[in-house]
Amino acid sequence: MSPTVPNGIPTGHASLDAALPGRGWPVGEMTELLTDCSGHGELSLLMPLLAGVEAESNWRVWVAPPHLPGVSALAAAGVRSRQLIVVQADTAGERVWAMRQALRSGVCSVVVGWLDHVDNALLRRLQLAVREAAIPLILFRPLQLAQQASPAALRLQLSASTAGMLRIDILKRRGAPANQPLYLQGAGFDAPPAMAATRCAAPPALAL
Repeated sequence: MSPTVPNGIPTGHASLDAALPGRGWPVGEMTELLTDCSGHGELSLLMPLLAGVEAESNWRVWVAPPHLPGVSALAAAGVRSRQLIVVQADTAGERVWAMRQALRSGVCSVVVGWLDHVDNALLRRLQLAVREAAIPLILFRPLQLAQQASPAALRLQLSASTAGMLRIDILKRRGAPANQPLYLQGAGFDAPPAMAATRCAAPPALAL
């Protein structure tokens, strides 16, 4: 008998849910989104998750984002900016520490972090923390790390396609490997001005 795959949180994109074990973002597991650059609307992929997480009183934590959409763009996507905490951290160690603190706090619905090269020991600490927290942990990481081993349960490669579409290659998932890329079309994937990158120093930032 194959092991039971825990339910995920729907991504808001039916074709992506159908390709993922648990039919959504893994809960209590680490997800890596690998991209060669920022600014082609990849953050829009997470907007349904950020808008739909269950507890209105819980925080959505972003650690070290290079850019942020404006408040109006967040509101248009249904994300409550008053419940978004932005943590500014420079080094990989500081970013991992901030994410672990957020995961351990018990008051976060989702943690999203931007992380470059980091020792696997730190990644394993993150994995242990997210298992205990039982919430999604989403990491944006450079595409050149795709060939390196990772404890992440799900690894997706994101790239811009034509006509405002986002191409998703599933590099790693539970179960059988994926053979075909997915193409998602929706608001934000072509990075219109409202969702275009702005310096993350502009919105308020809180330290954990």
